[in-house]
Amino acid sequence: MFNTIFPKIHKEGYKFLAISILITFVVLFFSKSLGIILAIVTIWVYYFFRDPERHSINDDAYLVSPADGLITDISERSGPEELRLENKTFTKVSIFMNVFNCHVNRIPISGKIEEIYYKPGKFLNASLDKASEENERNYFKIKSLEDGEEIIIVQIAGLIARRIVCEVEQGQDLKQGDRVGMIRFGSRVDIYFKNKKLLAKLGQNVVAGESLIASK
Repeated sequence: MFNTIFPKIHKEGYKFLAISILITFVVLFFSKSLGIILAIVTIWVYYFFRDPERHSINDDAYLVSPADGLITDISERSGPEELRLENKTFTKVSIFMNVFNCHVNRIPISGKIEEIYYKPGKFLNASLDKASEENERNYFKIKSLEDGEEIIIVQIAGLIARRIVCEVEQGQDLKQGDRVGMIRFGSRVDIYFKNKKLLAKLGQNVVAGESLIASK
């Protein structure tokens, strides 16, 4: 119960939380009403950077969600040209994270990080389709230990996001549900896969590391 009400926070949040607490205490000396508003903002900062433990199915016949949020698009698309996959067709699932979602991202299947590619860009609304091509983003190409298939995750910065945080390295082996990084303040994650049965639905709210996206 305690961990549910007071979850641990991601290391990226320590600085923002400390600044928010300091400003709140200073303002309280001058304005109680404004200080209360800032106290609410401080609570939001704490929960934005929450990093709760998640319990994956631990079955690589399934893909679990790489992000918390709302599925806003499911379509058949060419793979990202940044990873030289534009001649292959994938099923792409887009998950939009609003500012109240947990923003820690996770690997959908056990595998090796074959490639990581970061591309700077704009900060358009992440719910827009053109955000996939114009916004700041970070690509992960994962080789599944289950069947050798390529799974792609793309972290896409949003309208007010200003940093994509990557916590893994190329060549690293990860287990299903392990953390790969986070995006600060409103963003989106796309997952590309093929030769799998889609389980997720448009408009579904999903939980990183736990909700099932597809099966073998």
